[in-house]
Amino acid sequence: MEETNREAVATAVQRVAGMLQRSDQLDKVEQYRRREARKKASVEARLKAAIQSQLDGVRTGLTQLHKALCDVKDIQSSLADVSKDWRQSINTIESLKDVKDAVVQHSQLASAVENLKNIFSVPEIVRETHDLIEQGELLQAHRKLMDLECSRDDLMYEQYRMDSKNVHDMNLIRNYFGQVQGLSEELSKQLWMVLQRAMVTVRRDPTMLVSVVRIIEREEKIDRKMLDRKKQTGFIPPGRPKSWKNRMNEVLESTVSGRIESTQSETRESDKMWLVRLLEITRKYVLDDLTVVKNLMVQCFPPHYNTFQVFLNLYLKSVSARVQELAAEDLEANEIVSLLTWVLNTYKSVEMMAHPDLQPECDVKQLEPLLPEHVVDNLLGKYLKNFTSNITGWLRKALETDKKDWQKETEPEADQDGYYQTTLPAIVFQMFEQNLQVAAQINETFKEQVLRVCLKQMHSFLVRYREEAISYKEEHLKDRQLPQCYVQYMIAIINNCQTFKESINSLKRKYSQSTEPTQIDATIDKLLNEVAREGCQFLLDEVFLDLEHHLNDLLTRKWLTGSHAVDTICVTVEDYFNDFAKVKKPNNQEMTSEAHRRVVVEYLKAIMQKRISFKNADERKEGADRMMKEADQFKFLFRKLSAGEDTDRLCDSISAIAEVFKLTDPALLYLEVSTLVSKYPDIREEHIVALLAVRGDASREMRQMIIETLNQNKPSSSTVSQPIFRDITVPTNTMTAMTSMTVPKLLK
Repeated sequence: MEETNREAVATAVQRVAGMLQRSDQLDKVEQYRRREARKKASVEARLKAAIQSQLDGVRTGLTQLHKALCDVKDIQSSLADVSKDWRQSINTIESLKDVKDAVVQHSQLASAVENLKNIFSVPEIVRETHDLIEQGELLQAHRKLMDLECSRDDLMYEQYRMDSKNVHDMNLIRNYFGQVQGLSEELSKQLWMVLQRAMVTVRRDPTMLVSVVRIIEREEKIDRKMLDRKKQTGFIPPGRPKSWKNRMNEVLESTVSGRIESTQSETRESDKMWLVRLLEITRKYVLDDLTVVKNLMVQCFPPHYNTFQVFLNLYLKSVSARVQELAAEDLEANEIVSLLTWVLNTYKSVEMMAHPDLQPECDVKQLEPLLPEHVVDNLLGKYLKNFTSNITGWLRKALETDKKDWQKETEPEADQDGYYQTTLPAIVFQMFEQNLQVAAQINETFKEQVLRVCLKQMHSFLVRYREEAISYKEEHLKDRQLPQCYVQYMIAIINNCQTFKESINSLKRKYSQSTEPTQIDATIDKLLNEVAREGCQFLLDEVFLDLEHHLNDLLTRKWLTGSHAVDTICVTVEDYFNDFAKVKKPNNQEMTSEAHRRVVVEYLKAIMQKRISFKNADERKEGADRMMKEADQFKFLFRKLSAGEDTDRLCDSISAIAEVFKLTDPALLYLEVSTLVSKYPDIREEHIVALLAVRGDASREMRQMIIETLNQNKPSSSTVSQPIFRDITVPTNTMTAMTSMTVPKLLK
């Protein structure tokens, strides 16, 4: 207490010190004193009120405790009296056992009297019930059946109460009502039959379905009542619980399952489209049946049955089981696509579960997938494997068919622009297009996978295509008369490469979301270019095989005396290029350029081979004039074939060499050779030596001086855009003849 007083004093001192920190606050001391006095009075009043309240509560509690004590004493006295009376009445209770037995017997007799009418009329009621069941009056039949069962159950219950161990009397009652159980089973069969035909019944006679549901509901109610009584007494009548609602659900599930399983009317052996037909029938059945459930059947069942959702789950469960069975079969590639398209697309589309007639009860977003993801992946993998195998076979057959066409004696077909072609590209890309269209029905990812397989197979196919084209050319060289249309079909092979390239680009634009070129794209493009380039080379080889004899006549004595070799060369080249006009751009342009280059190179080779050595100035002039004339002929020819493009530079090399031959003053020979070297930096020392040998009048000293001077002033050949002399070699015999003159080496 003293500690509390000290704390209170210390607190008060602290408060007063806080109030009187400044001198001007001394004037308010009286005001502070009155305020603190009021606070003190208020606190004391609250304390008094709280203490008074607690005292009142204690007083009330004591009063109630006193009353409770009095009540306990009264109860104790009453219990003593009851105990005394109970001891005195034991003998009286034992003497009332006969009365108890009489009461039980009276209860049984009263029950028997109550059911007496039914007991005597059981055979008649059984017959009437049987007739009502056969007539389809199920509600009335069930009411009579309930009366019979009620009489039997009441009698058996009373017997059980009287003597539960009396099996003889229980069996006597059960046997007397033996036909009742048969009626119950007969009625249940009718109920299940109606439920099995529920889809038809609900359209023709919905009241029949309603009656069935009402009967099942009644039986469910009786089952619950009997189970409750069993908990209390241990007695339950025979045949209970019937659990007809559970049986109804089993019947409906079996009916739906049978409905789905009955959709297969064809097999693969009898109809290649069996799976498509099966899936379409299944779709139609599911949609039609669920529409009937939504619009009609839900009205026949109590709301708490959640009828539409129950049927929806049953149908989806059956459909899922069916498609999983189908997925486990050995399906062909097209059948796998049909199944996956139906499962992944049709199932949740407006054609089936998202149909307006099923909305809003059917939410497709909440539907479970019909096939597990791993099953879908397995099917996709199986399809890709089958597709890869099939496409390899198809491409092989297509190539074999095309190869047979190459041997025909008639020209290949031409497209709308007149270019030769075969049907191979159309066949190949029709295969690809069809399979990509099918894959696109499944999903985008699978479509991209199929496209990659197509491109990979296309690469393998083009490798074989290239090999067959080379083999075609080699077989032709064994007998150039066969096949008769070799040139035309080789042109078609070249054009096919361009068509392949365009078709691949078209497929990628249509079926690929990626615009970036891939490694396989570059490989295919390179391979197509090589096949086309080799085909062009084969055609040019064919031309130059015909020109070989005439090319050998160039720069010979026969040529100098008036050979028509160049005329024949020009006519032959032009004739071939009339056929080569059927080659598509840019390959025809490249062929023209290559033919031009090869003609000029062959002409220059003829010069370098020293087939002739001019004896005097007249021969040199005559030969040079002839070379210039023939260069002009080549210019005219290849301008014509190149549609006016500049083709002069190659032919000008012939004219430039002719100027070297035509020069009459040997002293100026160095300048003329220097001009030639400046125009064609890729010319080498052995070429100059060969030219001087053909000219025939250059002394050893002059040759040595020209070579040495050119060695010192040779321009760089690294920037030559179109080298001519690079691929021209000088025959060894020519160089051997010149060894005494100089050491062969590159001009630098």
